Amino acid sequence: MSKQLPDDFDEEVPQWDIALAALAREESQKLERPLTLADFRRLAGEYAIRFDDIMVTVFELCIHGEWEYRADTGALHPIEREAVDRLYVGGRLAEKDVAEFTGHWRPLE
Repeated sequence: MSKQLPDDFDEEVPQWDIALAALAREESQKLERPLTLADFRRLAGEYAIRFDDIMVTVFELCIHGEWEYRADTGALHPIEREAVDRLYVGGRLAEKDVAEFTGHWRPLE
């Protein structure tokens, strides 16, 4: 017997970790500035979160237009799925994989 879903059921499930997204957003708001890789490393250490989990979340937020990444120059640097897929080695992001992202990450509204 299959379970019937309500008519107003939204099948769209976020492609990122909602708790990590909220943590990053709150941190950016608290600091009143965009976040850097150093901020994400610090958050990972403070909350015993894997660094790659928080970075995957931020990449997904950028891909879906919830956050943006700007290079050190201030130029907007769109994050695309293909670029993120190329970063993975062995199924996880390593520090060296994201080392080139020396700019700033921020939530959009």
